[in-house]
Amino acid sequence: MTKEYGLNDIVEMKKPHPCGSRLFSITRMGADIKIKCNQCDRVIMMPRRDFEKRMKMVRKKYEA
Repeated sequence: MTKEYGLNDIVEMKKPHPCGSRLFSITRMGADIKIKCNQCDRVIMMPRRDFEKRMKMVRKKYEA
């Protein structure tokens, strides 16, 4: 099963950020994915493979 996600989508991760939030916004996509915590605005960059393992679900799709 592939998880469909795109730029500016809000995703829920399996483990929470140290601030307690599990919701992140995708801000950059490529070989690496950059996500921003929706609660404390910290930015995390990780390889796409790690992101796909750690992502639980897409909470809200971005509509242009």
